[in-house]
Amino acid sequence: MENFIEKLMYASRWIMAPIYLGLSLALLALGVKFFQEVFHIMPVIFSMKEVELILVVLSLIDIALVGGLIVMVMFSGYENFVSRLDLEGNDDKLSWLGKLDSGSLKNKVAASIVAISSIHLLKVFMNTEIIANDKIMWYLLIHITFVLSAFAMGYLDKVLRK
Repeated sequence: MENFIEKLMYASRWIMAPIYLGLSLALLALGVKFFQEVFHIMPVIFSMKEVELILVVLSLIDIALVGGLIVMVMFSGYENFVSRLDLEGNDDKLSWLGKLDSGSLKNKVAASIVAISSIHLLKVFMNTEIIANDKIMWYLLIHITFVLSAFAMGYLDKVLRK
């Protein structure tokens, strides 16, 4: 009975495979949104103010960072929790694939969240004339919380590895 339960538990990891596949659909949705933004600004690019263009570009960078985060979580999560990707002999293999354990992945996700939050905060600072000061304060406090959390997770990981 114990052997059966252990095999069943081990096989249940495959429940995660469709979830990681679903992340690829989220990545596709981000790609559609990215190019929707690009096509949206093309007709008006010469009439846009520089600040407006910078805000759009920051939004595109935000989308790219979230996309990279999805790829990292999708591949690393699959390799760490479901099964190895069989990509031997493939020249296109990502150099970090198979090298990120769940702790490293957690730190990279935290760093990515801080980067995304930084870009969002920069967009807020560029729109200070239309955003109330108390909202700016909350954005700043939330960002500082992300930074401190990422720092604490990285520090704890370093301490625990030694």
